[in-house]
Amino acid sequence: MPDHIVSAFDIELKEVGRKVVEMGGQAERLVIDSVSALIRRDTALAQRVILLDATVDQIHREIEEKSILVIAKRQPVASDLRELVAAIRIASDLERIGDLAKNVGKRVLAIEGEYHPQKLVRGVEHMSELVLEQLKMVLDAYAGKDPAKAIDVWRQDSGVDTMYTSLFRELLTYMMEDPRNISVCTHLLFCAKNIE
Repeated sequence: MPDHIVSAFDIELKEVGRKVVEMGGQAERLVIDSVSALIRRDTALAQRVILLDATVDQIHREIEEKSILVIAKRQPVASDLRELVAAIRIASDLERIGDLAKNVGKRVLAIEGEYHPQKLVRGVEHMSELVLEQLKMVLDAYAGKDPAKAIDVWRQDSGVDTMYTSLFRELLTYMMEDPRNISVCTHLLFCAKNIE
């Protein structure tokens, strides 16, 4: 990014970028913790995820406010404007990731004490590993201003979709084989969809 005549503008742009990276780290942590809570049946960790989603929401508001203030004050054009608009959009996506992780945490609480088919939980875990790798790559692409890397992640998304479809079919099979599995499998299905 070229330096601007007004150095305060550069500082403001860097601050917005830093906040997006911070928010990405928080959203990533929520996904990791929500999946860990599911795998380990850790209701305390699930409750922590639910509470910490508010932190991601707060950072989202800060990014929006700062970006809008910079746009109003500095009237950026071209790449500077695109950078601020991208920050707002990425922050919205990261806020959604936090909400989805919170939903997984709520599902963990809902199935507390119920039997979990470990094979299916491992399927959700494996899918989450792919999703987390993609999230890391996207955040790295943003931090490094590397659109080619972001496009690579977009192209890899079909692998996660395929894995979700396979897991969906397995969950349906478990439900048809034994109606007692319906409740927990439904919650696992929603967990998988939230992660996907």
